[in-house]
Amino acid sequence: MIIIMHSHVTDEEVHTVEQKLQSLGLEANVSRGLERTIIGAIGDERKIHKKTLQALPGVQDVIRVLKPYKIVAREGHEADTVINIKGIPLGGQTIQVIGGPCSVETQEQMDAAAHGVAHAGCRLMRGGAFKPRTSPYSFQGKGVEGLQIFRQAADKFQLPIITELMDVRYLDDFLKYGVEVIQIGTRNMQNFDLLKEVGKTHTPVILKRGLCATISEWLMSAEYIAAGGNHNIILCERGVRSFEKAYRNMLDVTAIPVLKKETHLPVIVDPSHAAGKAWLVSTLSKAAIAAGADGLLVEMHPHPCDAWCDADQALTPDELKNLMGELQGIAQAVGRSL
Repeated sequence: MIIIMHSHVTDEEVHTVEQKLQSLGLEANVSRGLERTIIGAIGDERKIHKKTLQALPGVQDVIRVLKPYKIVAREGHEADTVINIKGIPLGGQTIQVIGGPCSVETQEQMDAAAHGVAHAGCRLMRGGAFKPRTSPYSFQGKGVEGLQIFRQAADKFQLPIITELMDVRYLDDFLKYGVEVIQIGTRNMQNFDLLKEVGKTHTPVILKRGLCATISEWLMSAEYIAAGGNHNIILCERGVRSFEKAYRNMLDVTAIPVLKKETHLPVIVDPSHAAGKAWLVSTLSKAAIAAGADGLLVEMHPHPCDAWCDADQALTPDELKNLMGELQGIAQAVGRSL
């Protein structure tokens, strides 16, 4: 941390800053230039709030040198983390495509969806038992009953399941039904109490980026989970809100290489929610893999026209299978496998 003092700072003001740093467990390194005095804070700066130092007399600005996130940062963990999901690796050499419908509707629908996912060559299945919806009058999901339906359908094809947890009160139900990966959705990226609770489990977590979240804010949310002891975290870019109305959200492909530089955690992309239209999913999927994504979260419904939510962005089973074939070439081109 660097503390920049005002140009006419007094010795007493410099001494006050030094004493404050020492009381916080840090050492002070004072550098006096011709026009400016700078004090370097040596030690663990992460637990110190900038405002604590900015309020001291003579202080002009405080700049952090170290990143506020520690466990998820690549600085302390050079190797890429690979998450083991019932023997299926997410991260590393193999790219995983997670397919399935937006929401769990009926047993028949989920059975057909599980067949389509497995037939396409996907090794993991997604589906929403609980659904966050903008309108309170829209379908909200089947809840715990949906977990049971999902579990029965996926088990027929030995598919690990990914589903969204919205309320900590249902965490025990997720564990009861053996949900292999808990998804924390966009709207809950900064629900810190929820993040703390999933951090107490060892269940892998997909953490989706908030609609207007910066990468730093996103990684700080991941740090909440990691600080609780759960380091099985997968980051999911799903598009951010912009001024454009031609598509649902703006897929931030740039975030993929930036995250790869900043963190050791696996990074996947949800092209379906970014696009909002099924015809865009293939192109965005290819761009994501080319940019270095470790996997995709793709919506597929046995009969998209009949879907209870997000019908426009769901692929058919045949379209999902075709997409898997198209992605093979992209994966090989970047030295990976599907």
